Amino acid sequence: MNLETNYLGLKLKNPIVPSAGPLSQEISNFKKFEDAGAAAVVMYSLFEEQIEHEALELDYQTSVTADSNPEATSYFPEDLEFKLGPEQYLEHIRKAKEAVDIPIIGSLNGKSLGGWTDYAKKIEQAGADALELNIYRLATNQGQSGFDIEKDYLDIVKQVKSSVSIPIAVKLGPYFSSMAWMAKQFEEAGADGLVLFNRFYQPDINLESLEVTPDVLLSTPMDMRLPLRWIGILYGKVKLDLAATSGIDTDQDVLKMIMAGAKVTQMLSSLLRNGIEHITDVLTKMIYWMEVNEYESLDQMRGSISHQNVADPSVFERANYMKVLNSYK
Repeated sequence: MNLETNYLGLKLKNPIVPSAGPLSQEISNFKKFEDAGAAAVVMYSLFEEQIEHEALELDYQTSVTADSNPEATSYFPEDLEFKLGPEQYLEHIRKAKEAVDIPIIGSLNGKSLGGWTDYAKKIEQAGADALELNIYRLATNQGQSGFDIEKDYLDIVKQVKSSVSIPIAVKLGPYFSSMAWMAKQFEEAGADGLVLFNRFYQPDINLESLEVTPDVLLSTPMDMRLPLRWIGILYGKVKLDLAATSGIDTDQDVLKMIMAGAKVTQMLSSLLRNGIEHITDVLTKMIYWMEVNEYESLDQMRGSISHQNVADPSVFERANYMKVLNSYK
């Protein structure tokens, strides 16, 4: 049974890729990922804000005692205590590369063009096989148009692409007014792939403290419907490699995404719930289903139930809306 797939120019043994998240913060987990059958791993994200904060903290700690006796060296912080974020992240990539033979994909969340390009170069130099741009722009400025937001995204991709030689994927939220148009623009800007969709965590309100609080809710299988729809629509219309993320939990979910047109499927919530060894179970059940249904490879099924290959493409669009609503029993 051939489960191989090509994603971002990387030849992968199967389509299962643990996505960016807390599991990749432990080097020991990378070997567990590999042993469970993962084809590649996306690192947790490096945020430009974290780097700036730690840089300012280091500057403060090394300057606050500037007027002290020069012999009082104990005033200065230990290197490890105030080691800068990017250096830790880059060292983490190096250690991960040494620990496993599967590709390591960096993840970067910047906020300035200079930040994006500088850290992208460093991630490449650290040995990452590819880079995922985790772009997050919450449009709260009434003076900033949708066009301006879209241009910001595209400028980031162009700048990063021109500064590194490794392939890049763009991890997106679903909130563009014209997703199909944006996908084409990302292709023209030089992106090698799209990761659909980033599920941004929403705040909650604590009624006891009367404060806005962060609240992390793991994805559920229902969350996979949105990326399934858009991967099915975009397949064959762009040359970008399409990666599915959000709500992918079982072998059935993976198979559906491949049939819609995905090259890989990223998992996190299901691994947090069930453990890293859940990957093995998913792969075993995938192989069984493919054998029973006489599929020899993922290439044979990829895109077979996409917008361009189904008898009624309207099921991916609005025309089927009333029918679906009326079908509920």
